Amino acid sequence: MRRLLVLIGLLLFWEVLAGLGWVNPLYAPPPHQVVLTLLELFQTGEILPHLQATFTAALLGLGGGILLGGVLGLMAAFSPFFSDLLEPLMLLLNAIPRVILAPLFVIWLGIGLASKVALSLILVAVLIFFAVYSGVKQVDPRLLERVRTLGGGRGWLLREVYLPSLSAWVLSSLKVAVGFAFTGAVVGEFVASSRGLGYLLSFAQSTYNARLSLALITLIVLFVLFLFFLFGKLEDRLLRWRPRNQGGF
Repeated sequence: MRRLLVLIGLLLFWEVLAGLGWVNPLYAPPPHQVVLTLLELFQTGEILPHLQATFTAALLGLGGGILLGGVLGLMAAFSPFFSDLLEPLMLLLNAIPRVILAPLFVIWLGIGLASKVALSLILVAVLIFFAVYSGVKQVDPRLLERVRTLGGGRGWLLREVYLPSLSAWVLSSLKVAVGFAFTGAVVGEFVASSRGLGYLLSFAQSTYNARLSLALITLIVLFVLFLFFLFGKLEDRLLRWRPRNQGGF
């Protein structure tokens, strides 16, 4: 609630500055104009095909990245051969800003949906790979030894030890993965596309339309925050066994 009040206060301050003429509306249009632009985009239906394109690319990239990163993370965690093979590659991909791959994906896959999905997928897959890999590697070896001593087999270890550890790491990374998936989709559309929110942002930039740019940025932020909220609820539900952080001010 306090953060919301701070945000509302900043928006009101911005609106007052614009009303007094202290802010050039060409570069920083007042919040009410941004809201009116958003409403206009939805009333005319102009935004809908672009939303569909961005959401399709982001969600396909998110799903594919979770699957690919999860499988590769498990292979690397349980096999020294795949660990030697995959960990350096993933470290390299993690070290570079992966959005610079966008032009390459456009050359390889064209300006259609595939290049946006590929960029989202690679952003998410690297994140999930390290979440799964760390989730397995961080399991306490003494706990594994005790379980084996008490007669626990592989199935019991997987169900009672590895899965809880993995779920904590992966679910904690999912909210970040959602942001990465949308980043990949929008950046891919910004580089080369004929549809999508990134394409509209590129159009707004080329026409110096700050009002449209801010409206689109606001829309993307609202959708990502909504997905953050959903994944946060899912994390709380699935990890309700985890003790809550009692720290605070």
